[in-house]
Amino acid sequence: MTAADPVPARADAFVFFGATGDLAYKKIFPALQALVRRGELDMPIVGVARAGGSLDALRQRARASIEHAGLFDADAFARLAARLRYVDGDYADPATFARLRRELGSAARPIHYLAIPPSLFGVVVDGLGASGNARDARVIVEKPFGRDLASARALDATLHAVFPERSIFRIDHYLGKDAVQNLLYFRFANAFLEPIWNRHYVNDVQITMAESFGIEGRGAFYDEVGALRDVVQNHLLQVIALLAMDAPTRHDSDAMQSEKLRLFRAIRRLAPADVVRGQFRGYRDEPGVAQTSTIETFAALRLHIDTWRWAGVPFYVRAGKRLPTTVTEVMVHLKAPPLSIFGEALDGPPNHFRFRLSPQVMICVGASVKCTGDAMRGEAVELVVRNDPSTDVSPYERLLAHAIGGDTTMFTRDDCVEAAWRIFDPVLATPPPVLDYAPGSWGPAAAATVLRPGDAWHDPSCAPEERI
Repeated sequence: MTAADPVPARADAFVFFGATGDLAYKKIFPALQALVRRGELDMPIVGVARAGGSLDALRQRARASIEHAGLFDADAFARLAARLRYVDGDYADPATFARLRRELGSAARPIHYLAIPPSLFGVVVDGLGASGNARDARVIVEKPFGRDLASARALDATLHAVFPERSIFRIDHYLGKDAVQNLLYFRFANAFLEPIWNRHYVNDVQITMAESFGIEGRGAFYDEVGALRDVVQNHLLQVIALLAMDAPTRHDSDAMQSEKLRLFRAIRRLAPADVVRGQFRGYRDEPGVAQTSTIETFAALRLHIDTWRWAGVPFYVRAGKRLPTTVTEVMVHLKAPPLSIFGEALDGPPNHFRFRLSPQVMICVGASVKCTGDAMRGEAVELVVRNDPSTDVSPYERLLAHAIGGDTTMFTRDDCVEAAWRIFDPVLATPPPVLDYAPGSWGPAAAATVLRPGDAWHDPSCAPEERI
């Protein structure tokens, strides 16, 4: 949207399919109460499910959800409950969509959230189109956006048969995190970073998404997905985009998505030598996991970005379950000074920028300073800025507010989704072997083979001493 474009009209009704499901319980109901409390959801809220339930049961489930999250607000919940409506029925039955139309009343611009398995997307989208409920409407689609390039294209064809691209909101909750948005802001709101944010000064970029826990009872789901599809191809590739893209000409959806698309198209397709897959010992004993599973619970990879800015700079990504700690962190290592004038070796800790995205939120600058005393001897320190995550709104609250307002900036465009799958398609079609690793380790020892000689994985559990 440019300055000359009209401001999108706000949606005037919110519909969510899968109203009795797990996603609604964990994320959607708390976000809806927050939006009601802020005065941003003064409209009908229609839950649709095929559970044989009732409006009273939906209200009870909504309250249980919000209480479980520790966010119950009596006044806001009363207003939410008053707006709730319920439609029960089979998604393949036209009568279900006729009842939905009646519940929407005079609403002319509903937004439909498909909080349902991807296998049901086509059925619901077809039902919305045939019943007239898609006219002047928007649709929110939850990831995954396909399993590979071919299925992503098939999903887009299904959606585009009923909704224009401008009315499709592909939700990746990671883009709604304040810490992730801060990467974009920090890069382009500060002039000091741009002169060094390139191949002349950056040695390597590392992104680690570590989880100390396992699959937590989601064996059947996880064994169909794996680490590459679950978090790397979507969440962490979006982080890379914010780190590596050039500045958009404007802060609007088209400009942002076009820069991301240019970057994704510049990333080489992954080759088997660029990826190491691992599986923690004991994974195959989890309920729902096949005894012969070759799904990865760990992935380490090296990405090459063939642009003038980043040519020759490796981007390393590491993500996995049952690792030593739970943390998501970006480490940007800068190159060493060209010459030592203090008689010290240049193989000490390099200058760096460190972005802690979770569980804490920090931006850190690593530098060398002189030790106290007469000797010209240095030590590595960090300058640290912390954010208080308790003041942040939840990602779903932020993203739903943007979707209701018609702002697609924090969502993903169809061509960007396809460009992202293009990068991963070769190793998804012919994956390298899965190697076992001990729970509590940093994955298979072979993860070091994706590193360039002289580079080493950053250990986010052993950050340098923090000094402000």
